[in-house]
Amino acid sequence: MASIAALSRAKFSIKSYSVEHGYPSRRRSLVDDAKFETQKNREARLSWLQEQRQNSQDTDLPEEEVLVVSETNNDQEFNKPQIQHLLLRPNDGTFSSLPRILKFIETCKGHIEHIESRCNRDDPNIMEIFLRLEISSSGLLHLMKSLRHGNLAQAEVLKEQLISIKDPWFPRHISDLDFCTHIMTKYEPDLDIDHPGFTDKVYRARRKEIAQIAFDYRWGQRIPDVEYTPDEIKTWGAVYRKLVELYPTHACRQHVEVFQTLERECGYSPDSIPQLEAVSNFLRRKKWTGFTLRPAAGLLTARDFLASLAFRVFQSTQYIRHGSNPDHSPEPDCIHELLGHAPILADPTFAEFSQEIGLASLGADDQEIERFATLYWFTVEFGLCMEDGRIKAYGAGLLSSYGELQHSLSDKPEKKPFEPEKAAVQPYQDVDYQGLYFVAQSFEKAKEQLKNYVYTKLKRRFDVAYDPFTQSIEVINNLDKLKCISKSLESQLSRFNGALNRLSLAKK
Repeated sequence: MASIAALSRAKFSIKSYSVEHGYPSRRRSLVDDAKFETQKNREARLSWLQEQRQNSQDTDLPEEEVLVVSETNNDQEFNKPQIQHLLLRPNDGTFSSLPRILKFIETCKGHIEHIESRCNRDDPNIMEIFLRLEISSSGLLHLMKSLRHGNLAQAEVLKEQLISIKDPWFPRHISDLDFCTHIMTKYEPDLDIDHPGFTDKVYRARRKEIAQIAFDYRWGQRIPDVEYTPDEIKTWGAVYRKLVELYPTHACRQHVEVFQTLERECGYSPDSIPQLEAVSNFLRRKKWTGFTLRPAAGLLTARDFLASLAFRVFQSTQYIRHGSNPDHSPEPDCIHELLGHAPILADPTFAEFSQEIGLASLGADDQEIERFATLYWFTVEFGLCMEDGRIKAYGAGLLSSYGELQHSLSDKPEKKPFEPEKAAVQPYQDVDYQGLYFVAQSFEKAKEQLKNYVYTKLKRRFDVAYDPFTQSIEVINNLDKLKCISKSLESQLSRFNGALNRLSLAKK
């Protein structure tokens, strides 16, 4: 669940915000390619600002505030909360002023929906902070003046009509996943006062040490091992022992069978935490699956995580939850990844189902990403399925939490047949056990339902296909590309028919 585990649609208050990365080793941001201005947009913006300034009665108004004042028609609109996009450049070039900035936002009655850090496109030494706020224009104007007078940051309002990028950036080759590493640190121990490790300086330092492995990792490299401490192994073992008792009766057949193989081949045991490299090599060798793992520093944004699935890459954390509460973790850790996700990725049908979600997410708009993230939540994370007339668990959130695993199969929660149209918009929460679960007839049926949902609901102007030979995404936006794919499929179908004919003759 280095994935979607906290993507609730509820708006984050000032005490519950999200920051992408937030670590010193900041690299190129996906947002540089997808969300922010190109040079052409920059020129259009400057031209528009000049025009608005000429129409403004306040000639002393700084240019970044022209946007706020010029679009307000009356006092009522000026004081009505709305979604605003703000780009900040801290004057000291670091995050040291972030707490004061957040306090200013709170004072101005703003509610943060999203915070994201990035390096400036033209100068990587300049740090920028992108904010999506629910705040009135009057509050935003007050905030910008406060930041300027306090010498904290330069502020720039971003307006959608000035952003002409038609489609969000997405990775085209598996090596592009080096750029898909944005983490949502809403639950990071450094920022969340409710996190079990918030007051534990040793644990926080350990988390940063392990997170650095993911930040430094590049495609094609061997995943560095982590030398786990006795306390970390103790926490792993406490969860491991309870779960393995429940798997035979609560987990789906595919999970049980692969888990037993992992114990034999990859060092799974209550006294040993497997290394990602070993598990990744195991999954790569499984027929018709070919999934691999890559290290993640924490909970990834939905867009980045889903994009990775398109390449059959699962981004996995390596750290262990805080030992004071082994039964629960506010964010994904390798207990969740290795016990919940890894075994089921070895199933061919489930692997294809996961990739289908990933492919559908490439180039999708933000609303569609939210729906795919919700679908992922109710399937890959908390899905149930029918098996020999009984309900079993296949979701990793269930298979890595013995409490919720028991709860999900009890009579307490509501259970509904899996329907993508309904699951994609079903509200959920990430604080307590789920009150509702969707039950799939089978992995195969769920996969076909998902494909039909994507075909009928996705607004994307093009389609995509994954080429496993080049490990790249082909954008299908003209007939020539479609013909190339058709020829490849014809060749595969010819081999299939030849094999079928030979088997038929052999039986005679």
